Amino acid sequence: MVELQAESPGEGRLPVTAGDLRLSEVVRERMTWLAPYKGQAAALSEAMQAAHGMGWPKAGRMTGRKGARAMWFGRDMALLIGPEPDPGLAAHAALVDQSDAWAVLALEGPGAPEVLARLCPLDLRDQVFKRGHVARTEVAHMAGAIARMGADNWRIMVFRSMAGTLIHEVETAMRRVAARRNSPREGADRAHHLP
Repeated sequence: MVELQAESPGEGRLPVTAGDLRLSEVVRERMTWLAPYKGQAAALSEAMQAAHGMGWPKAGRMTGRKGARAMWFGRDMALLIGPEPDPGLAAHAALVDQSDAWAVLALEGPGAPEVLARLCPLDLRDQVFKRGHVARTEVAHMAGAIARMGADNWRIMVFRSMAGTLIHEVETAMRRVAARRNSPREGADRAHHLP
């Protein structure tokens, strides 16, 4: 009999580097989709604060800390990332395990916003898309999400079935950005761009 073994979405494809950019997979994080029942948003936020030390995230934001975060994921939706959800949350919201539904990649390096600008229609400048910001968006023509974890640290999410395409698209953009940053014209080109 054949024994099937679970693989992560990026198994054998990651990590990838190009210049000072690095793409790796974020694996084994539990993700639970939360959708508050009608009139229960405030009670859910209080229950999340009591159980997990974080409240409900504002639109386009994350709450929490490393290892336990709540990420806005659309109107009246959030993802609890990291911990097993406290059973008490079910009194205030629908909870659905999404751990196997998403491929999550970490893009790191000073050129990361330039890479992402080639893949999604968002303004990712530091003064606009800050640490803790999240957006549901199109990523290389796929439905996904982008989150800024730090100055040069980003998360990119798409449905698991699209992981191979996402890795290919991000790697291609990384190589192009790295080549441009390392070209002799780099300084001259940057001097002509507005901040």
